[in-house]
Amino acid sequence: MSEISIVLIEDHDLTRMGLKAALQTDSTVRVVGEAANATKGLKLLETAKPDVAVVDIGLPDMDGIELTRKFRQWQAETGDSTTKILILTMEHSEDAVLAAFAAGADSYYMKDTSIDRLTEAIQATYEGNSWIDPAIANVVLLQMRKALPEGQAAEKSKTVKIDALAPEYEQVLETYPLTQRELEILELIVAGCSNGQIAEKLYITVGTVKTHVRNILNKLCADDRTQAAVRALRSGLVA
Repeated sequence: MSEISIVLIEDHDLTRMGLKAALQTDSTVRVVGEAANATKGLKLLETAKPDVAVVDIGLPDMDGIELTRKFRQWQAETGDSTTKILILTMEHSEDAVLAAFAAGADSYYMKDTSIDRLTEAIQATYEGNSWIDPAIANVVLLQMRKALPEGQAAEKSKTVKIDALAPEYEQVLETYPLTQRELEILELIVAGCSNGQIAEKLYITVGTVKTHVRNILNKLCADDRTQAAVRALRSGLVA
């Protein structure tokens, strides 16, 4: 397996040095550049074109969300879409989480999680899967609940209309909206429940759960469960 090239954009020197030292002990990743502010970081991303950029949200000259937005614009203009963005932060407020994904971040990672998990998050992000830190799961769940009309009974098979943010999701979701049952299962997926646990909680068979999960992934154009939660945010299940 080839090494995953990494760029670190973090303004705290000790944090950046610690991350670099820890990541360099893993043979699967290679740090190819680092920057202490967004201006230098943006230029570094454009020249180094790493596989994954680990970007701190609280940069001094421009926050990581704005950097992500500007870099995505540059990628769209140049046709270079190889670099994935992993936001690194201590901030898990609703506004920060949603703004990061809306700006084009692929993954969201909390600084107080272990370095082993960071390597796992980088690997997942590199492979095209979106990593959602468990600490922000409640934000995802809250936004999905807001999408449910008041008074809608769980047993009814009514659907929830989704006003998508991205054209590639809008047509799919307008044609095949998520049912309330699918939203319930998506909520449990984000909470980390297995198919067996979901079946037990909803009093349905594992086979039925698998069918619903497959439908959810198809409707959200997602490759896996984690990516489905991010697509839920980006496609309009958020307010």
